[in-house]
Amino acid sequence: MNPLLGRLHAYPFERLRALTRDITPNPALRPISLGIGEPKHPAPALVEEALCAHLSGLSSYPATAGEPALREAIAGWVQRRYGVALDAATQVLPVNGSREALFSLAQTVLDPAERDAVVVCPNPFYQIYEGAALLGGANTAFANSDPARNFACDWSQIDEATWARTRLVFACSPGNPTGAVMPLDEWQRLFELSDRHGFVIASDECYSEIYFRSEAPLGALQAAKALGRDDFRNLVVLSSLSKRSNVPGMRSGFVAGDARILKAFLLYRTYHGSAMSKTVQMASIAAWNDEAHVQANRALYRQKFERVTPMLAEVLDVKLPDAGFYLWAAVPGGDDIAYSLGLLAQYNVAVLPGSLLAREAHGVNPGAGRIRMALVAEIDECVEAAQRIVDYTRSL
Repeated sequence: MNPLLGRLHAYPFERLRALTRDITPNPALRPISLGIGEPKHPAPALVEEALCAHLSGLSSYPATAGEPALREAIAGWVQRRYGVALDAATQVLPVNGSREALFSLAQTVLDPAERDAVVVCPNPFYQIYEGAALLGGANTAFANSDPARNFACDWSQIDEATWARTRLVFACSPGNPTGAVMPLDEWQRLFELSDRHGFVIASDECYSEIYFRSEAPLGALQAAKALGRDDFRNLVVLSSLSKRSNVPGMRSGFVAGDARILKAFLLYRTYHGSAMSKTVQMASIAAWNDEAHVQANRALYRQKFERVTPMLAEVLDVKLPDAGFYLWAAVPGGDDIAYSLGLLAQYNVAVLPGSLLAREAHGVNPGAGRIRMALVAEIDECVEAAQRIVDYTRSL
């Protein structure tokens, strides 16, 4: 067996299942889960229709690079959304969802023979970043989120000696779980560090289309263009239809950016066997070419957050995030695990303890004392869950 498998940490939901194994939730209340970030809104009809209309695509092997029409559709969306022109043939690559691509990109970038290589991650973070780093033979370093700066990553926590060994940086904007969006000056800092030390930046932007203010979140490609980095050197952006279009089961996304990196990534994925079905590609084209369903989806999330956030703010330290579909709340008493277990036992509402999403770094676990709530269910269910959380918190 690959000995690196022994370096992996248990996934947060596995740890949570172990913690709740002996808990019997209140049977008088129906279960409500705000734990897993899986979109629950209906898939768009135009996507379902496109899937059904192109079932013949199941009869042939797809190319790893994807159909030119899909790459063009993705490039067109990037142009409309960010004002960035991409070469669809060399700077865009369809992938089977951002999760697969985040992992395999690290295997492409990292040299397994370089035993002191480092991958820098935000903290708290999407757990695939860490797993990708460890199975690529690298070590991890963490930049904690700073509540005083709207949960922005404190990149200054990484010292120069660590930056010198860094080969890959995972950025997540809007962030999971905090919802924080990286501003232009933060991107400029990362780009300057990348130029100095030569590492690749992988920007995870799968929550970019769920936001609550008039201005859409800044993207990494957009930031690079604004700073005169039109070649997108050492920059790769990953996005997905899962949250944008409520189709997590399609496993459809893309990687875009530095053509040199994408050429190597395509070679890796050719052997990795990661080719998107032509049927899914055709449905993806329909999704990327339509914004009406995205706007309707965003409106639903805005309604939920407008209802739920003020309710929870009466009893918890929580506020509307920049973007994404999570609320990142501090709990009274500071014990996120005890709070989550009590909420499940007494009120049958599942949330994710923040400490399970982070690692202790720089003397603290930046997720400790907080919970992540995914407002993915329909509005009535989210409001009912919020009222139960209010009642539980007031009972403490």
